[in-house]
Amino acid sequence: MTVPDEGDVVTYEVRGVVAFVTLDRPAFRNAQNSVMTYALDAAFERAVEDEQVKVIVLAGNGKHFSAGHDIGTPGRDHHVHYGNKAVMWWDHVDKPGGDGRYAREMEVYLGMCRRWREIPKPTIAMVQGACIAGGLMLAWVCDLIVASEDAFFSDPVVRMGIPGVEYFAHPWMLGPRFAKEILFTGDRFTAQRAYEVGMVNRVVPRADLEAETVALAERIAAMPQFGLALTKKAVNQCEDQMGMRNGMDSVFGLHHFAHAHNAETDDDPLGGMDAKSMAAGAHKSAAGGE
Repeated sequence: MTVPDEGDVVTYEVRGVVAFVTLDRPAFRNAQNSVMTYALDAAFERAVEDEQVKVIVLAGNGKHFSAGHDIGTPGRDHHVHYGNKAVMWWDHVDKPGGDGRYAREMEVYLGMCRRWREIPKPTIAMVQGACIAGGLMLAWVCDLIVASEDAFFSDPVVRMGIPGVEYFAHPWMLGPRFAKEILFTGDRFTAQRAYEVGMVNRVVPRADLEAETVALAERIAAMPQFGLALTKKAVNQCEDQMGMRNGMDSVFGLHHFAHAHNAETDDDPLGGMDAKSMAAGAHKSAAGGE
């Protein structure tokens, strides 16, 4: 299987002291295939190595930030080889059953997100439109989130019989009760609701999203760089002391148990769901949702 050449699926631009890393598959609502994953990693590494860059902004081109993992576009690449960067494990290609799926998802989903969470420079997710499932993972690894008023969030993966996306930060990002609500229902929730539960730092008009994000980035950039790196590490370590890393490890096992159950009962690790059926099943939230 080959992956269609879509050009640069991630773009990189430095404006003063701020690097913009932008998801660039707008025709597919910036769905994440492995081409994008490794392009993101290369862009983040480039920003870390550039002494001029003080803050990194993660953005999405087009109407939506990210509709999540690619489960249906022509560029889906589940069986294409990529060299491991996040974890040391054998290649997933041609491995049967859970062996291949575990290896791939540990690398391109959980492993990469953990790698990006540890970027020593401050990162800001600039979110508009849809931020769904795998899109949440990308936003959550960033230190801050600035969202437009039209942004909406959800993790509908339970519709597949799977307990949430691989980077299971839900209880820490949303609090346990709201995490259960959005997982149990699959409902969307608004940027304002995300702000109320502490997931989002600021909610701004769509027209002001970029300017507000840049202003925040430039204010942060005025702080001592090493001090920022140590402060980021301090907060991350406290989150891990509160159980986030161990919790993710345990849920990753449940995630793959669900895949195996689906494969055994339905002959489909995704529980018979695809991009269209997932979108068709989306519900409007009764409490501050879309």
